[in-house]
Amino acid sequence: MQAEQLISAHRGAAENPPNRFEKIHLEPDAEWNLDEDSLPRTQFFKDHSKTVIARNDSPDVGFTASLNPYRGCEHGCIYCYARPTHEYLGFSAGLDFESKIMVKEDAPELLRAELMSPKWQPQVIFLSGVTDCYQPVERKLKLTRRCLEVLVEFRNPVFIITKNQLVTRDIDLLSELARHRAAAVWLSITTLDPGLRKIMEPRTAPPAARLAAVRELAQAGIPVGVNIAPIVPGLTDHELPAILQAAAEAGATAAGYTVVRLPYAVAPLFEKWLATHFPDRKEKVLNRLRSLRGGKLNDPQWGTRMRGEGIFAEQIGQMFEVARRKAGIQNDGNELSLAAFRRPPGAQLSLFS
Repeated sequence: MQAEQLISAHRGAAENPPNRFEKIHLEPDAEWNLDEDSLPRTQFFKDHSKTVIARNDSPDVGFTASLNPYRGCEHGCIYCYARPTHEYLGFSAGLDFESKIMVKEDAPELLRAELMSPKWQPQVIFLSGVTDCYQPVERKLKLTRRCLEVLVEFRNPVFIITKNQLVTRDIDLLSELARHRAAAVWLSITTLDPGLRKIMEPRTAPPAARLAAVRELAQAGIPVGVNIAPIVPGLTDHELPAILQAAAEAGATAAGYTVVRLPYAVAPLFEKWLATHFPDRKEKVLNRLRSLRGGKLNDPQWGTRMRGEGIFAEQIGQMFEVARRKAGIQNDGNELSLAAFRRPPGAQLSLFS
């Protein structure tokens, strides 16, 4: 078996395309061979960031403050729009993105310091906004949980979006925030097909597990929604009504969607993935994407980049609205409140303990 074929059975990307900021790129030998014991292993590196709350000014995403305990994501979703962010670190947007993970070990302490600052204006913090805060290593490191403990201490509202059932581990903390209308969780569900999930999002929770997480969160009284993201026209768009129905039956009270976008190195990675796994549908998918993006595979323009434009974009939007109403999802109950925010006595002392 060729190296790339073997890697593709375990990862989303099977190669490392050149970093657009680097002049030198390492090309593996054509005769490069791997076996199961020598596959690329995930490596973790300490991130030395001095702050953890990132600011966003895009009108498309619905938040201004986010917290990402990890840079890079072992979930390995082939379509992930965040892959090019790894190029700022000197890595590749391909295999590096999902196998070289930067860990913000001091994230909880940095978060506490930022919330204690008089400059902090209480607002919703998104976990994560870029990479998944419940990716596999979180089970061991518990950075997201420790950040949630800080948010509970300050009663600062948090909105979580994830593809991992691990979020249910933290129901105790989320329930405490939900008492103050200060927590909501959305599960991203791209497909209900476990086989497609395995090759498109190889290290995420299976669809049934994500729906189980929706059910468990809803039963705990935590506002929960589902994001059908991203929709891949010609590959997953037909599943939209079924996903919404399953989400509603599990207890979701809100839903949204985005259409896949392929910035920078993500486009060639996605094209190669289609050629490997869906050669018969490759041109259909790519042509449909071009019809949404003004003839290109990606259009970064604010206002349209999340859903595209044109007749197919309108059809997807109409199908979503009809299916959402039919499923009985009213898109209510996920509004968060800032009223309970506080700076607890003694919190400053904990910075130096």
